[in-house]
Amino acid sequence: MTPNPAYIRAVQDSVHDSPYPALIGMRIASLEFDRCRIELDLRRDHLQPFGIVHGGVLATLIDTATFWAAFLRIDEDAGLVNVDLKLNYLKAVASGRLRAEGECLRAGRQISYTVASVYDEAGQLVAHGTSTVMTLPGKGLKVGIPKFLES
Repeated sequence: MTPNPAYIRAVQDSVHDSPYPALIGMRIASLEFDRCRIELDLRRDHLQPFGIVHGGVLATLIDTATFWAAFLRIDEDAGLVNVDLKLNYLKAVASGRLRAEGECLRAGRQISYTVASVYDEAGQLVAHGTSTVMTLPGKGLKVGIPKFLES
């Protein structure tokens, strides 16, 4: 099946208009089968008292990238939830744009296993994590557009 580009745009718009993603300023820059890219332009309010990005910001990027990396594999009427999140902070960063690259390593009917890495503007690895995501039947994202194009 081929993902419907109009559906992907509607998902991106829905996420960008949601309260938490809007609050933190992150956006889905790319969404495809088994992969996604989340971007965030750092602001002063992302920093902790020592002037570097708060670990919760990096955890949010990894959580979000792992989630959306598995999303296109699930049924249209289903949703997802992260059931665990494991991550390592590898480099301090204080400014610029962060990029989280998510990948679904194993897509299952109920449980999928995903990974994500966060990079700074220079392409250096800032954080890395893994997550198990669980499919929730009947909790699909309602955007009014079919998820897949007719084959």
